[in-house]
Amino acid sequence: MKYLKYFIQFLLAILSFVLFKILGPNLSSKLSGKLFEKIGPLFRSKETIESNIKKAIPNINSIDINKITQLMWNNYGRVFAEYMFIKDFRSGKLSSKIKIDGQEILEEIKMSNKQVVFISGHLSNFELMAMHLEKSGIKLSAIYRPLNNIFLNVMMERIRKKYICKHQIKKGIGGLKQLIHLKKKNFSTALMIDQRVSEGILSNFFNNEALTTTIPAQLVKKFNIPIIPIYIERIKDLDFKITIKEPINFTKETKVQKITDELNKILEKMILKKPEQWIWSHNRWK
Repeated sequence: MKYLKYFIQFLLAILSFVLFKILGPNLSSKLSGKLFEKIGPLFRSKETIESNIKKAIPNINSIDINKITQLMWNNYGRVFAEYMFIKDFRSGKLSSKIKIDGQEILEEIKMSNKQVVFISGHLSNFELMAMHLEKSGIKLSAIYRPLNNIFLNVMMERIRKKYICKHQIKKGIGGLKQLIHLKKKNFSTALMIDQRVSEGILSNFFNNEALTTTIPAQLVKKFNIPIIPIYIERIKDLDFKITIKEPINFTKETKVQKITDELNKILEKMILKKPEQWIWSHNRWK
């Protein structure tokens, strides 16, 4: 029964992508955003979303909660439609829609042949981070969590490897071995640090303990490399801005807990800039 549901979802996604291709990027993004505003609440708990937002913004009123929730679903829908046009964002007519602040930092990394850890969260169209890094000539591997839907996952992996980042690394033990192999070849690593992970540690996140990945901290301690936060925001419709922050240099002696806590503080600031562009529907503090 589960696989039948997954297959139906896969067929609906294919039909949606065909429609998006016909409509073009602007109309598709807007239409999908509005559609997700309607159907998103049917699949995710309103109570969970409201509880999550209140953890981050304790004194928020119900009107602002509803506004953030609506715009969150809109952004979610836009991202879904924009997968169909990732190729155009990378090297086509949509590439000019992405403004970069801090490109010189990437150029310095490339020229000096350094390796770093790039971190961000599921903000705006988060796929643009790894895409721009690789496009800029950074030797990059990107860590990702496979979709539960095995049919959709095959399609998404193909899109990611072809247009976003060639070296995709699945979360887990097998992926960790591949990650270390690429690190020895001087590859940098990109990952989102905002998802709940069973193998993580408890770290303070918006004044509540949350299981958080320790991969960035482990890479710092093993390879003595800096961490570079990247903030991605949707300015309007298909216009984006990617801000590359200055490298953060922790020492190899810095404890994993301290590094992880510091990165969560950075993530909090990113989210609060435009809370409507973060995915509040996940049970982050479960």
